Amino acid sequence: MMEQRTAAMLDSSLLLEAAETVARVAGDVALRHFGTGLSVEQKADGSPVTIADRAAERAAREWLAANFPADGVLGEEWGEDGAGARVRWILDPIDGTKTFVRGVPLWGTLVALCEGDNVLAGCAYFPGVNELLVAAPGAGCWWNGSRASASSVSRLSEATVLTTDERFPERPDRAVGWRELAARAAVSRTWGDCYGYLLVATGRAEVMTDGVMAMWDSAPLLPIVEEAGGVFTDWDGRRTASGGSAVATNARIAREAREILATAETSDD
Repeated sequence: MMEQRTAAMLDSSLLLEAAETVARVAGDVALRHFGTGLSVEQKADGSPVTIADRAAERAAREWLAANFPADGVLGEEWGEDGAGARVRWILDPIDGTKTFVRGVPLWGTLVALCEGDNVLAGCAYFPGVNELLVAAPGAGCWWNGSRASASSVSRLSEATVLTTDERFPERPDRAVGWRELAARAAVSRTWGDCYGYLLVATGRAEVMTDGVMAMWDSAPLLPIVEEAGGVFTDWDGRRTASGGSAVATNARIAREAREILATAETSDD
């Protein structure tokens, strides 16, 4: 019966297709608002939100209700529906709203399907630059239809390292670790938000880190980075899709990067 249909019933190829479709539905709505001079509101936590964020998430929710009515949904803008469902979709309609409202195309739409703490699929769609990553455990990570792969750079001195905001305004104690990491790298940049994780998963950067992350930020990225051959953890080195913080790296620099971050943070305490 239709009311019992859940995305958890799909095989891996159809699951990838479903995650991609949800991301495109939301991302394409957001793109229609991009560059139109939207007014910006402030949420209770001080973060910005626009009509584009809300419209994009609403479109994704409508698609999910029509196609997978048994699944729960948790989104950044509209909260949770279907609490207690076996699986739930996690939505961030515009990751990088500050970038979005300034007319910079390096923002993305993030989607994950989770069963408890287990991420079944993740998608990151970048409508402004026409790039999309989608992944599921054991099914690989796919970048615009081709297999994605993290880089093979093995020396931090040859690496490109990224963060969203080098000031780490919500966790200034972690700026110490970033400065140490950046000082040892070949290139350091603030190509931030989900765009930095796109670059790690596609071999164009070696490290991306954020001092603070929500679940709707982390959950889609974990399978993307891992299935591309990288490592995704929180700042303390724990593999988690639940947010808190994030460090994504290629496999060869994973240990060194996390040791530098941990040592610097410890020494500053």
